[in-house]
Amino acid sequence: MSDFKILTIEINDGIAIVVINRPEALNALNTLFFEEMDQLVAQLSQDANIRVMLITGEGKAFVAGADIAEMVDKSADEGSAFGSRGQQTFRSLELLPFPVIAAINGFALGGGLELAMACDIRIASAKAKFGQPEVNLGLTPGFAGTQRLPRLVGLGNALYLLTSAEMIDAQTALRMGLIQQLVEPDHLLDEALKLAETIAKKGPQAVSKVKMLAHKAMETDLETGSELEAEYFGSLFGENSEGREGMQAFLEKRKPNW
Repeated sequence: MSDFKILTIEINDGIAIVVINRPEALNALNTLFFEEMDQLVAQLSQDANIRVMLITGEGKAFVAGADIAEMVDKSADEGSAFGSRGQQTFRSLELLPFPVIAAINGFALGGGLELAMACDIRIASAKAKFGQPEVNLGLTPGFAGTQRLPRLVGLGNALYLLTSAEMIDAQTALRMGLIQQLVEPDHLLDEALKLAETIAKKGPQAVSKVKMLAHKAMETDLETGSELEAEYFGSLFGENSEGREGMQAFLEKRKPNW
C-alpha cells in the first residue's frame, strides 16, 4: 500500500478501513486528497481479497467541505477542472466492485456530503451534521452533489438543502433517507464494522453484482435493468460457480466456502 499523507489505511479480513486524517482542516478536501484517493481506489480495485471498504474521518468532522483556501484564487477554467477532478474520483469510488460504507462521525458538509453520497451505505453518529452550503459562498456543489442528492432524498428535499444551505442533524438525515443507520457516537465504528463483517461473509461475486445492478437501476429503465439482472443471475449458476457452492452449502447445512 502506498505511503499516504492524508489517508490512513488498515486492511483486516477483507475489510479496508480508510481514515481521512487531516483534522486540523476538518479533513477538507484538497488536490492531495484526490490524488491519494485515486491511487487507493486503483490499488483496492485490483485486490481480489477486499470485500468491503469503510471510510471515516479523524477528529470532529467526516469532511467539512472542499478546501476553500485552495479554491479561492482559481479561474473559471481551473474551477471547472477541480470540480471534474472531484467528480471523477467519487465516480471511481462509486464504481468499486465491492460495497463502500461511510461511517460519518461528524460534519459532512459540501464536498464531505458529496463524498458520503458516493459511498453505497451511510451510517452516522448521532452528533453528525449534514448540508450542502455552497450557495452561502456564491457557488454550486462541484462534485456531483446536485445529481446524487435528488436520487437519494427526492427532488423537494434536495432543493431544500441545496437552496437554503440549511444544516440538518442525523435524525433528519435518517428520516430523509440520506443515511441508513444512526448510532451513538461511541458505537459508530463498531456498528460500521459489524455491517462490513456481515457483508464480507456473503458471496463476493453476488454482492458485487447486486451493487452494480442497484446502481444501474438508478440510471436506466426497468426493462433494461431487469434483463441485466437475469443475465447476472444466470452467471452465478453452473459447475464451480459461487451460486452452486452457496446452494450446496445451504442444502448440506454448512458455511459456504467462497
